[in-house]
Amino acid sequence: MIEQNKLQRLLEIMIFLSSGLKYTLEEISERFEMSERTTRRYIQTFRDAGFIISKPENGRYHIDKNSPHFKEISELLHFSKEETVILQKAIHSVNDENLLKQNLVKKLYALYDFNRVADTLVNKKHSVNIHQLMQAIKHKNKVILHNYLSANSKQQKDRLVEPFDFTNNYIAIWAYDIEAGCCKTFKNTRIASVQILPEAWEHQEKHKTLPMDVFRISSEEKIDIKLQLSIRAAELLQEEYPLSEQYIRQINNEQFEFEGPVSNFKGVGRFIMGLCDEIEVIYPKDLKDFLKNKIEKNLFVRS
Repeated sequence: MIEQNKLQRLLEIMIFLSSGLKYTLEEISERFEMSERTTRRYIQTFRDAGFIISKPENGRYHIDKNSPHFKEISELLHFSKEETVILQKAIHSVNDENLLKQNLVKKLYALYDFNRVADTLVNKKHSVNIHQLMQAIKHKNKVILHNYLSANSKQQKDRLVEPFDFTNNYIAIWAYDIEAGCCKTFKNTRIASVQILPEAWEHQEKHKTLPMDVFRISSEEKIDIKLQLSIRAAELLQEEYPLSEQYIRQINNEQFEFEGPVSNFKGVGRFIMGLCDEIEVIYPKDLKDFLKNKIEKNLFVRS
């Protein structure tokens, strides 16, 4: 097992150093969580194997592309620009609920420098935050989500949390909110920056992800609903929420039905209100009352 771990570490460092970027001894050591002495030993191993790692320029190391065996190995381990474009299109053609897509992202993050993977898989603007959160989860550290924008209060504030998992494809982070005393999802696009703290988790026994409905609302509660949809509404529902397909059936040439569970009325309510003239609520009455109150409230506020 020790030899296997060493081989894996060698491959990861080789990929890292042959990315075209140059790194200091400190950066390499920090990236792979090892001492500078150990890092020097790995670098010497590459030199002994025939990879050209010349004396560092400005204190930065990299594997020279003229190294023996570099071409053969790089063709196996690296994506060309053309391959990256194809990979990007292929990955983004898969819907966000697909777990295989999420697993692919995790594997690529584990092998490649996260900046390179982020350009292909994750919005570059948020890739640094995601990397920080991944590190915090790995080492079980608390973090501060700086200037997190709440969708409910519309206010920005720092959140002290214990992150422990991602939703599909890094759309949001599952974390234990220490102030609130419960687990919540925090959307990654609303996080200004992430600060990893030295303090370890204290509430791991309370870390729990909740089931998420097809409208991406999480809750332990399940409410059965039934909707009648036009062709356009059914198509849009499947496009925006791909997991809804399993609950949709065609009634006739012009009508469809959605019958399935939701966590609460917020997610499905937003969808219905956007297509209110093409969707009829069959049941429950509580959903009809929810929509009626929303509409009346909006009309009152606007008037």
